[in-house]
Amino acid sequence: MKILRASDHKRMPWKNGGGETVEIAVYPARASIEDFDWRISMATVASDGPFSIFADVDRTLSILSGAGMELTIDGGPPVTLELDSEPCPFSADRPVFATLVDGVTTDLNVMTRRGRFSHRVIRQPVPVSLRPSGFLRFVLATGKHVIAFGSQRADLRPLDCLIFGAEVTDDLVISGDSEVFLIELVSEGESDLR
Repeated sequence: MKILRASDHKRMPWKNGGGETVEIAVYPARASIEDFDWRISMATVASDGPFSIFADVDRTLSILSGAGMELTIDGGPPVTLELDSEPCPFSADRPVFATLVDGVTTDLNVMTRRGRFSHRVIRQPVPVSLRPSGFLRFVLATGKHVIAFGSQRADLRPLDCLIFGAEVTDDLVISGDSEVFLIELVSEGESDLR
């Protein structure tokens, strides 16, 4: 298990140069935005515009703060994402245009390379008890949270992220003042999440 503190997240420009992304975790370690197998990040969107295109990548977007955005995916009907919306999965190799609902919005972005990994993002109310799993899992805090497992505990502050996998054999009990985002990643050789 490892805690990635918000103050240590890596900042970098968007692939299309239209803004800044905050990288929480990436695999392989130190992979670029061109050659990752999976990537978890946040972005602050300050104006309307197109999303970057990522070939052979599946993507899920969730709103962390702000009024949200309207996504037009590959010319289809607009999809509105707000703070209470469920995470929105789509193919990152399709053209997407974002229109802000009402000002600056910050989103959570999870991407996996098709044929290597798949993922699932869950908006998880707390308190909750998570059973052990063989999947690599992340808990992104949206407020102040306490994670208890066996005789240990970890304190998470807003936008801290806890990583854990099969080595955790006790239930994880998450409590706190707001929901969390639970992210599950699975490699192509394991059972699919879907």
